[in-house]
Amino acid sequence: MRLALGISYNGQAYDGWQSQPSGRTVQDHLQAALARFCAVEAPVSTICAGRTDAGVHGLMQVVHFDTGLQREEHSWVRGTNTFLPADIAVQWARHVPDAFHARASATARRYAYVLLESPVRPSVESGRVGWVFRPLDADAMRSAAQHLLGMHDFTSFRASACQAKTPVKTMKRIDIAKRGAYWRFEFEADAFLHHMIRNIMGCLVVVGQGLQSPGWIGTVLDARSRDAAAPTFAPDGLHFLGPVYDPAWNLPQRTAAYDGLP
Repeated sequence: MRLALGISYNGQAYDGWQSQPSGRTVQDHLQAALARFCAVEAPVSTICAGRTDAGVHGLMQVVHFDTGLQREEHSWVRGTNTFLPADIAVQWARHVPDAFHARASATARRYAYVLLESPVRPSVESGRVGWVFRPLDADAMRSAAQHLLGMHDFTSFRASACQAKTPVKTMKRIDIAKRGAYWRFEFEADAFLHHMIRNIMGCLVVVGQGLQSPGWIGTVLDARSRDAAAPTFAPDGLHFLGPVYDPAWNLPQRTAAYDGLP
């Protein structure tokens, strides 16, 4: 039997999603919790929709795994959460056909970057938002973002350690809005490269501060060189909103936390 889970987590305390020898990853904690719930000695192996880096948060990470344990969906949620730390929680569970694959079945992935514009650094929201102290120009950033829409070679926004087979990705949507002192940048693409959004954010902020023109991002994109772009922005404000699946899979498209971000 194949099961899909929707997971949310605060990434501040973890070395990213993917399992590592340190054991300090979200996947390590989830798999250990599942093993305890299933009463098996070995960790339950899970496959996720999209890996996140150290310090990056997840509002609806989706995983799948195979199990012979028969339990109601709500029991998987409550039972697994019993063994998880307070900053990781299973939001939902669904029985899915064997053909479902958390990564391969996704048609797109969504991220949000939350940015505080303030002369004073974050305090209560430290680790959960990025920060700029200079005012940003929304129109300039929206104009710059238009250069990134569509299918492009995103080498200029790719980390040197990226293991993706190709730098060519399709950016489907970039939305930029401000509420109070908080900016919310939403990105949707078929897939993302390692550090791609954080590198794009660095460039958008440079444009928003008036240090470069909106057209400069097009020049950076065409350069296909990481050296052409701005420095990588902090991971603090980056949130994985979740994958997009065909409605036929009958899986939730978002969690309550999706709309709870600034």
